[in-house]
Amino acid sequence: MISFQDVNKKFSSAITALDSINLEIQNGEFVFLVGPSGAGKSTLLRILAREFLPSSGKVFVDEVDITRIVSSKLPIYRRKVGFVFQDFKLLDDRTVFENVALSLQARGVKEIEVNKEVERTLKLFDIWERRALFPRQLSGGEAQRVAIARAVIGKPSIVLADEPTGDLDPQTAAAVIQLLAEINSWGTTVIMATHNKDIVDALKKRVIILSKGKIVSDKHEAKYEFHREEEKPNEEVKT
Repeated sequence: MISFQDVNKKFSSAITALDSINLEIQNGEFVFLVGPSGAGKSTLLRILAREFLPSSGKVFVDEVDITRIVSSKLPIYRRKVGFVFQDFKLLDDRTVFENVALSLQARGVKEIEVNKEVERTLKLFDIWERRALFPRQLSGGEAQRVAIARAVIGKPSIVLADEPTGDLDPQTAAAVIQLLAEINSWGTTVIMATHNKDIVDALKKRVIILSKGKIVSDKHEAKYEFHREEEKPNEEVKT
């Protein structure tokens, strides 16, 4: 289980990204984070990935306070977490195969096992035939499938997705969401920040609405709701 307890994050005296966040997410849930740009969605994800530390409060993952993990132990924690970005963050000088293999190689997995697992994963995500291509040779949807494959190849218990469909056309975005839903069906916890109303409404999962760093709504089997701060979904400002 994931538990945020009185979490605050300030970037300066004038900028509060998260304000008194109290939140529990059960293992295996699929959760959407929605809200206007600057609401704190990306900050919440990055704290959970331990890219940021909160200014105050505690964050527990499986009863471990991740805010207290020392730097030398962070790689062990991060094996539990896969992160999918809007802009893919693939290495331009590595092939599809090499990009996906990196996370296993970093763990010291034997080459024969790396090759076997990368082949299995790329075939599962229907990108095996693209294994020798470089990121610049891929379509947006193909690049995002590679990014998701890289995020899940180490079998993380949590997958964080920050606007993973933001740069994709509706049909490709729907395919990416189907992939994330399939990953969730394996028992993986999926937490996705998005402005895509159609996707949120179609899946009817748990929807947490953030506004000005606060949770203003938390409903299960919900749809995207608009608040006065936003008239329509738009591109995210990363905070």
